Amino acid sequence: MERLEALVSELRAFVAERDWRKFHDPKNLSMLLASEAGELLALFRWVDNAAADAHASDEGRRAAVEAEVADAAIAVLLLCDRLGFDLVEIARKKLEKNRANYPADVVRGSAERPSRGG
Repeated sequence: MERLEALVSELRAFVAERDWRKFHDPKNLSMLLASEAGELLALFRWVDNAAADAHASDEGRRAAVEAEVADAAIAVLLLCDRLGFDLVEIARKKLEKNRANYPADVVRGSAERPSRGG
């Protein structure tokens, strides 16, 4: 947790040094996140699912994948910071909700959503 908080502090300083906070409203940060996720996705375009792990681990591609993951993570952290969200807390809440919505004994080994009943 301390590492995450230290990283957010570094990001705040980085942004402040460049006077960029005025550009970091929730809309722009959401767009940043989407564009960075798109750049990550582009690295896997047309890669067969069975080859995706090897593709990402390939020595020639790993650095590019890491860079795009980092860009997306920075965008998420900046957005959470701007909105006053505790990323760890909201991720844990969502995980609990997902545990309830996707019980392991019902969904194990399946990519399908479980029936909601009724």
